[in-house]
Amino acid sequence: MIKQTVLPFKLETTRDLITSHAGLGLLGEFAVGFGLKEMVDRCLPGPGSGAGCLASEQVFPLILMLNGGGRTLEDSREIRDDGGLRELLQMKRLPSADACGDWLRRSGNNGGLEGLEKVNRQVLKRRLKREKGKGYTLDIDGKGIEAEKESAKMTYKGYTGYMPMVGHLAENGLIVGDEFREGNDSPGARNLEFLKYCERQMPRGKRIKAFRSDSAAYQAEVINYCDSRGIQFAIGADLDRAVVKEIGNFTEEDWKPYRNGYIADTVHCMNKTDKAFRLVVIRRPYQGRLFGEGEASEKYTAIVSNREGSAEEVVQWYNQRGECSENRIKELKIGFGMERMPCGQFEANAVFFRIGILAYNVGRLFVLSTLDKSWHRHQVQTLRWKLYGQAGKIVFHGRHIYLKVKRNLRDLFTRVRLGSWEFAQT
Repeated sequence: MIKQTVLPFKLETTRDLITSHAGLGLLGEFAVGFGLKEMVDRCLPGPGSGAGCLASEQVFPLILMLNGGGRTLEDSREIRDDGGLRELLQMKRLPSADACGDWLRRSGNNGGLEGLEKVNRQVLKRRLKREKGKGYTLDIDGKGIEAEKESAKMTYKGYTGYMPMVGHLAENGLIVGDEFREGNDSPGARNLEFLKYCERQMPRGKRIKAFRSDSAAYQAEVINYCDSRGIQFAIGADLDRAVVKEIGNFTEEDWKPYRNGYIADTVHCMNKTDKAFRLVVIRRPYQGRLFGEGEASEKYTAIVSNREGSAEEVVQWYNQRGECSENRIKELKIGFGMERMPCGQFEANAVFFRIGILAYNVGRLFVLSTLDKSWHRHQVQTLRWKLYGQAGKIVFHGRHIYLKVKRNLRDLFTRVRLGSWEFAQT
């Protein structure tokens, strides 16, 4: 072998126990502190034999893996092979990727999905009970997941996959509900049922006070339900015949300048709605074709709402769902590896997706409860290079275990651990 190198440093091995995920250990300590493992074991089915892994031994490594940047079941090896992290979190048994896949398939048929729903409800309760507000804004949206699986169905976007529905709380970014759906499910299917499901997930004393959605929820039954429950809503409207007719009834005096276009509003109703509601319409110039081909036309966007205030204020409030829902779903899908599913069975993938929801919520809860506000808007990619991916050295001295990190990280790690302890005591 030619012993030549570009730079004059030498390679040696060490017996020291080192982890490349010291910050991820803080997330794990936080989860252990508020009883996540006990929640999982209590709500999910146990092992089939004494030699089998507990449900928490299956779920907990996946939560760490997804927060740490893993995207497939094989990436769980990064957690399994990190002896330092396992020593910190006292993780003695970790299943292989194949064993984890088998567990997902079993859990999809024996109550795992319902158990994870209960766990997520308890996680939400731990956070929402600490917040002063009683009313929350629910944003729902669906997102396509492309998957070339035998069980996957063709979506309306032209690829095979799944079309899960996700509901976020705008005030804190937590996911209050999810429904893993077949790819060929209509985006408008069961939206009222999903709204009611999200309401049931809220702890006692907390409620959904406002609701926002795209045109998939433009349905009389959804509007009637919100009116009957005193829920403010803003929903994208289909440009159907009735809405187009209302737009045609506007005069030029009705249109007011608004952000490179015009805005107008009126009162509208649908065939099966109990009450009339506001119809806010935005008109903007729209070039149908490039390079001057065809004539310029106008593009209309319509929103229905029962919210008071000016038309501009209604639109501004509705547009906040872009940050509160759409971007957060992108974070779930891309940041937490939910853009691909590991199994060929629909039920197994539904369980994996709900574990992804739980991983997202645990990570979000960790940030809100242990880090100052300057961290709250960070995406998970930023958390990984600023915190989760920091290196540490494990040292045993006497009967104690020490985690050694860079000098400039000690104060941050100390504050986070104190926040975890305080959260665990409430």
